Amino acid sequence: MNFYFNILNPLTVWAMMAQLQQGVPDEKEKTTALKDLLSRIDLDELMKKDEPPLEFPDTLEGFEYSFNEKGQLRHVKTGEPFVFNYREDLHRWNQKRYEALGEIITKHVYRLLEDECHLKKVTLPEGYGVIVLNPNENYIEVEKTKAQVQLSSDSSDEPAEKRERKDKIQKETKKRRDFYEKYRNPQKEKETMQMYIRDNGSPEEHTIYVWDHFISQSAAENVFFVAHSYGGLAFVELMIQREAEVKNKVTAVAFTDSVHNVWHQEAGKTIREWMRENCCNWVSSSEPLDASVESMLPDCPRVSAGTERHELTSWKSFPSIFKFFSEAMEAKNSSVKPTPTRRSNRIKYEEL
Repeated sequence: MNFYFNILNPLTVWAMMAQLQQGVPDEKEKTTALKDLLSRIDLDELMKKDEPPLEFPDTLEGFEYSFNEKGQLRHVKTGEPFVFNYREDLHRWNQKRYEALGEIITKHVYRLLEDECHLKKVTLPEGYGVIVLNPNENYIEVEKTKAQVQLSSDSSDEPAEKRERKDKIQKETKKRRDFYEKYRNPQKEKETMQMYIRDNGSPEEHTIYVWDHFISQSAAENVFFVAHSYGGLAFVELMIQREAEVKNKVTAVAFTDSVHNVWHQEAGKTIREWMRENCCNWVSSSEPLDASVESMLPDCPRVSAGTERHELTSWKSFPSIFKFFSEAMEAKNSSVKPTPTRRSNRIKYEEL
């Protein structure tokens, strides 16, 4: 009998020889053999094969990146934007490199806010005055200890036999899930748990907390909000929870591509009426800045932010927003409500 080999791996050769010696196995035997082989594969070692050490620079210069005059991150030698796939076929390493660079950029942005914008970084619950809310940071991820993992599986009051059978099923399920998870999300190497920040476990909670402990207690006579995207929803929730306080303290609100919905959030009639008089939403649109945009919701006027890019709506509409705030403050002093800004009333960036 002649054999023809074409760059086969040892497992394939072994399988062919086993078939010749024992005959063709049935489907059940094939499945059992495949499971046995897969159970012997060390996924961690397989993914780490030929992987460089997970050691990265701790400065932008070390990564050979810098910010240009436009505030764009660029490679100092090539001038190209950041490239995620720095090393082909090494997703885990690339992800770790990306995370390390992200930490450096985060610290860099904090320094800019403090040095150039003259903001003060305050750890809750301290501080007052002008505030940049951070409603997206609601928890930290920490690695589970063995005791915590064990506690989660031993805390049931079920009979021992039933619990053992259930634990066996859960272990098999977890094994299969981890098998696929390491390929789908290889950078997640350890079992973690989310520890929510007290009284700040969601964007809505964070906004209410900052209102109660900072804004409502400030000496400011005119308070203005710029609420972007989900921040608009958080502000509407603040109004629902603290309606009288907000109406007494807040002069005007500028939404930028806000995702709030007065119907789904069940905002009352008096809130909707106040929003129509004191709020304006600059939305992503192909229309020129401040051009009127139709809305299906009876909450507040909608005008174009002058861009179709969601993330640029705040920056593009800043001149109009500050004009809107100025008009609102003047109207408050003269007891005349401001009208939403129109394109004819636009001011130039230079004037701002």
